[in-house]
Amino acid sequence: MLTTETKLRVRYAETDKMNFVYYGNYAQYYEIGRTEMLRHLGFTYKNLEDKGIILPVLTLNTKYLKSASYDDLLTIKTTIKELPKVRIKFYYEIFNENNELINSGDTTLVFVDTKKNKPVMVPDFFLKIISKYFK
Repeated sequence: MLTTETKLRVRYAETDKMNFVYYGNYAQYYEIGRTEMLRHLGFTYKNLEDKGIILPVLTLNTKYLKSASYDDLLTIKTTIKELPKVRIKFYYEIFNENNELINSGDTTLVFVDTKKNKPVMVPDFFLKIISKYFK
């Protein structure tokens, strides 16, 4: 299992008239957690794209437990629980500064070959790096 944590301060533009983080922004927070996890592994989306692989989102699930507000410091905990095959599933937990769970969710992404525009197995170079977290 692989878990990383990313800190994020809520910006004013991410809040609604009630001073709460607009619900649609949580998908962006998940993406921040996901991209920082890939960076932790030594990849970026651009690196994958340069190798002919894209990762479109297949599913997104989210559960709102508490509100976040402007200037809150959030922790995005991102986890991969199983080795990817054609799909890779990310789990998210977002905590406020009091370490209270305020949001949880998951996304499933698909490895797609850009030349064929078809799903493919996880690339060997990616599997080699990520598999060390599952021993």
